[in-house]
Amino acid sequence: MRRALSFVAGATALLTAAAAYADDDYLLPHPDANWWLSAQGNFIWQFQPGFTSPYQGTNSFLPDDHHALSEVATVYGGYQITRTTAVVIDGESAGGSGLSAALGLAGFTNLDVVRNPTLGPTPYLSHAFVEQIIPLSDHWVTVDRDWLHVLRALPDHRIELRAGKMATNDWFDQNEGASDSHKQFMNWSIDDNGAYDYAADTRGYTLGFEAEYDAPQFAIRLGEFLMPTVANGIDYDYGIGHARGEQLEGEWHDCIAGHPGKLRLLAYANHADAGTYSAALALYNQLIVNVPDITQTRVPGTLKYGFGLNDEQEVIAGMHVFGRIGWNDGKTESFAYTEIDNTVMLGGDLVGDRWSRPGDKLGLAAVTNGLSRDHADYLADGGLGFLLGDGKLRYGREDIVEAYYTARAYKGIFPAVDIQAIAHPGYNTDRGPVFVGSIRLHIDL
Repeated sequence: MRRALSFVAGATALLTAAAAYADDDYLLPHPDANWWLSAQGNFIWQFQPGFTSPYQGTNSFLPDDHHALSEVATVYGGYQITRTTAVVIDGESAGGSGLSAALGLAGFTNLDVVRNPTLGPTPYLSHAFVEQIIPLSDHWVTVDRDWLHVLRALPDHRIELRAGKMATNDWFDQNEGASDSHKQFMNWSIDDNGAYDYAADTRGYTLGFEAEYDAPQFAIRLGEFLMPTVANGIDYDYGIGHARGEQLEGEWHDCIAGHPGKLRLLAYANHADAGTYSAALALYNQLIVNVPDITQTRVPGTLKYGFGLNDEQEVIAGMHVFGRIGWNDGKTESFAYTEIDNTVMLGGDLVGDRWSRPGDKLGLAAVTNGLSRDHADYLADGGLGFLLGDGKLRYGREDIVEAYYTARAYKGIFPAVDIQAIAHPGYNTDRGPVFVGSIRLHIDL
């Protein structure tokens, strides 16, 4: 934690400029200038009491009492070059670990955890992209700035273009109530659509471009990004002829009884050097291998595709409901995000105005995750995915409920408590249930 705190503190001296505006979401004032500079630290301590487990395998969630601390620190930088052009460059450090080394759960309990613990806390470049706006109207509106959006104003009809290093889910499958592990939920099948195997390295970032058309009532965006060379890998496959991730999303803005909402429809297609569960099972059933191994069936250019539905709606002032539905073909190995082939999530949150704590938020969500028949049979016969593998499996859906309370203790300082209950961890009805408690400290500078 000391190294991560030092990484955040290194930006502090640069943030104390004159002519600054105050914002209760940040500990320090930010200058009203063409440049943007901020930093954050997110520290999550999780603990898990023991649970029933008659057996376990290589990739099982550990049944014994244990705990883990993760730490993520980021320095955000950006510059508005012209009224329509900006650059964003961010440095990050992710250290610590997750429960059970982030293995054994499809809906893992901490989105901050890097799924390859050997990488360590060495700082790395998380974002480095150029943003270009093409105005399609003369009517400009002032917008709220943040580390990802540096421009001060935007035309209400426009084309947005971005290219460089970024996260696919910076732009796709966003949800106001369930996308931020720093102030909202922590489970990665609640903060993201678990069936969306979006292009990313093991840290969650990739190279590519995103383009979108924005109008007051709707938006359409598409993206093309690099895939990793292997499942859950850190290196990118630059052979875009056979390896790439494509996504298309439509977004509609609605208003029900005066309360705003958004509906998003997503489709994606991945091409990668990936294997298929049926081919791995065939080799096993023909007694060619002792245990099914999907890595032996990988073929460049293998296609995986899926769809997602994402909705958020204000019910009354300060209260939202939201949900996601996701599905992928379930034939090709889970490659970049997690081992989920279909998912349904529903949740809600409430801002603390009602109990005189306007900076606080309470959230509750439930998600049910499932596998295709081939994927479940592969695990039942002893196969390993990059996250799952109990050695055998009596299949059942992985069901998760999560609740959190985030408080604003002081401007820019947000402690939180969180609890998660997981039935059938790793889709195994022989194991569990699992209960995980969390304490989080988030600091925005």
